[in-house]
Amino acid sequence: MIQWQHVKRLIPLIGVMMLTLTGCGKPYLSALDPKGPVAEMQLSLIKLSLYIMIGVVLVVAIIFTYVLIRYRKRPNQDGIPEQVEGSAKLEILWTVIPIILLIILAVPMVSQTFTLAKDYSGESDTVRVKVIAHQFWWEFEYPDLGIKTAQELYIPTGKKIQFEITSADVIHAFWVPALGGKIDANPGMVNKMWLEADEPGVYQGRCAELCGASHALMDFSVIAVSSGEFEDWVKEMKTPPTETVDADLAKQGEEFFNQSCITCHAVNGTGGNFGPDLSTFGDRQKIAGILEFNEENLERWLKDPQGVKPGNKMPNLNLNDEQISGLVEYLVNLKR
Repeated sequence: MIQWQHVKRLIPLIGVMMLTLTGCGKPYLSALDPKGPVAEMQLSLIKLSLYIMIGVVLVVAIIFTYVLIRYRKRPNQDGIPEQVEGSAKLEILWTVIPIILLIILAVPMVSQTFTLAKDYSGESDTVRVKVIAHQFWWEFEYPDLGIKTAQELYIPTGKKIQFEITSADVIHAFWVPALGGKIDANPGMVNKMWLEADEPGVYQGRCAELCGASHALMDFSVIAVSSGEFEDWVKEMKTPPTETVDADLAKQGEEFFNQSCITCHAVNGTGGNFGPDLSTFGDRQKIAGILEFNEENLERWLKDPQGVKPGNKMPNLNLNDEQISGLVEYLVNLKR
């Protein structure tokens, strides 16, 4: 009786959790809403596993219920019922059925594992991307195109993207739920995987391996565009800027950037690579991978980067308002 009262108290909590969890699964961040062939194959394996497990649970529950009713204690029944042991038919049945279920699960699992592990690096129609994970940002390099980006990964739809994934510091994991499952990014090691997007869109990517204080904020965006738009993007990225901004405030920001920031951040091929490349910073959709791109959030980031993303490698330079205004004006105008 006491146990049942405890169960009744848990029912409202379970109900709230179920209602809350139904909010999970946004289309750009859900493995249950696949947007590419890799995610579709992986979801089909998940469904197959679930169907088999649900079937086993139902059969066991039905047999358990039948036995409870069929062999319950009868009125006026005394003593221990007759014990029945050694049924060859039942032993064969519960040995063969699990083997059949394992075969049903193993055949597509092994087949699709080899399909997903295929290396498309040598195919001409494949886009190769090197992924380097850093605490706490992502670097993307297109070795065949001579392009580097940070935090935002552009890919063409309908083409296989072959990734070579590694880490510059600790163990991370590269994961774009809507396009496919994760793979570790290990320092000193290169792991390979391929993904493909069926339709244009912006898909959220995340680190899926606990990597430090701001692990939960280590996001990136995958921007899938048509082949024509991707070719235009490549041309724009490879075209050197013809001029910088003219405004005095932006000029002041550029001068301060070249004095204080250039050792960590590169712009148009000049500068260090300790932090993200900022060549096309003004075209980004997010700041630091998590903040909506606007001047107010950029000011917030420059004033207190540790407050926005704790533990990241961006130091607080204690900038005054004039320096922040100049940097904001300069950075938002770094566009293709």
